[in-house]
Amino acid sequence: MNIIKLIAATTFGLEATVKRELINMGYEKLSVNDGAIELEAELKDIPRLNINLRSSDRVLLVMGKFKALSFDELFEGTKALPWGDIIPEDGHFIITGKSVKSGLYSVPDCQSIVEKAIVDKLKQKYNVSWFQKSGAIYKVQVSILRDIVTLTIDTTGPALNKRGYRDTTVAAPLKETIAHALIDLSYYRPDRVLLDPCCGSGTIPIEAALKAKNIAPGISRKFVSEEWDIIDKSDWKNARSKAFSDINVDLTPTIYASDIDKNAIEIAKHNAVNAGVDDCIIFENKPLTQVKLPCDYGVCICNPPYAERMGELDEVEQLYRDMGRLFRNEATWSVYVITSHEGFEKLYGKKADKKRKLFNGNVKVDYYQYFGLRPPKK
Repeated sequence: MNIIKLIAATTFGLEATVKRELINMGYEKLSVNDGAIELEAELKDIPRLNINLRSSDRVLLVMGKFKALSFDELFEGTKALPWGDIIPEDGHFIITGKSVKSGLYSVPDCQSIVEKAIVDKLKQKYNVSWFQKSGAIYKVQVSILRDIVTLTIDTTGPALNKRGYRDTTVAAPLKETIAHALIDLSYYRPDRVLLDPCCGSGTIPIEAALKAKNIAPGISRKFVSEEWDIIDKSDWKNARSKAFSDINVDLTPTIYASDIDKNAIEIAKHNAVNAGVDDCIIFENKPLTQVKLPCDYGVCICNPPYAERMGELDEVEQLYRDMGRLFRNEATWSVYVITSHEGFEKLYGKKADKKRKLFNGNVKVDYYQYFGLRPPKK
């Protein structure tokens, strides 16, 4: 097995961000669909992608695609795929599924058909009648969209936002993958000052520090495909060694993070230590009304409370007004705010230069972007 197909799955609306990451990593043959970027790769790319991708949710190995209008077509199409090349005799395979706008709409029935087809194919491969499923996990997903079946195997395990540094959190946390995407969509660069005046458990400042120092987000965690026989253990070792060697140990970015909640700040400090970037972030327990801009030409990125999610509506709307008073007349500051409140611009007191629709979990949000002047070239 030389060339394989992989999918970098992502939150809807972040496809361009993940595509840009993949291009920067050197991948060229990319196909973008809703929530998924498909690419040609090799088995050794599975460790590389899982360890290094920042905005993707998981990496899926594509087994095959075909059209199926009946259960017989689903069975035969599944059975025709080379399952024995991936799943060993003791492989613990699990079937999940989803179906959208397709004739085969019963997901449990589709899962059952796919499992039966895989079992039949593996019986032929290993000449056995029963499988112990005592080995590594192979999570197979049958996804049917407009009668086109895509069969994949998850190579990641717990989603890629599970970096490992956030063992304690606060209410309504922002996913690490989304936090990185917000940073990637901003003017922030490692040589600029970053401010998050509503930092909560510290996800945005920590992700900014990881990006600035080029610390791979998956460098210290494990992945389900590390137990697969088809991926050489040396590929995982080499991918981690390369990630460690790529860390910019000489750079210490300047990042300010504050929050009115003292407990949140303590949690954020703890998480920053876990991530190894506590020397990069200045944490302060203070309300937004007491925040002072530390310099000219800075970048603010924040995920303030939403009325639907936490806090009272009046308090949230006052927070947005205070935010506007702090930033809207500062021409040298770029401000980026994610919120579900549709009246944010009116409360802030200024129309955004750009607005991007995203999803924070199941909550539909807008990413309001105010572009400040860029600093003069040195």
